Amino acid sequence: MFDVFKDNKKNISKDNSLYINIGALLIHVAKIDENYSEKEKEIIKKTLLELGLAEDSLNNVFKKSEQTEKNSNQILEFTKEIKNKDEEFKIKIVEALWKIIYADNVSDMYEMSLMRRLTGLLYLDTKIVGDIKNKIINSSIK
Repeated sequence: MFDVFKDNKKNISKDNSLYINIGALLIHVAKIDENYSEKEKEIIKKTLLELGLAEDSLNNVFKKSEQTEKNSNQILEFTKEIKNKDEEFKIKIVEALWKIIYADNVSDMYEMSLMRRLTGLLYLDTKIVGDIKNKIINSSIK
């Protein structure tokens, strides 16, 4: 009855649908500038593992994420599970999103527009998202 209050990792279904959607969201952001690089793929895989995905599921989940992103025309379906997670979980995803955007050391208007939309869809404060962006930019300069 009270399973809904369990820890994030315990509350993730065995079919890895949450991870597939997170992967699809990250892949979508990586592809928005039409430069889907190996560096971005590594950021995505590392993020999935840091969020609790079992390493032996990584390649399968990543392939399903790529297929899910390819077959979708909207980001809403990628964010519906994520928006209900705690702020710390969502912040990890936003950090990965900014790392992907700045993987090529530049951001364009499409990436910025997408991040504004995602901020609302994930129910995050714009100040928090901006602070994360600045942290990522400053760490990539060093």
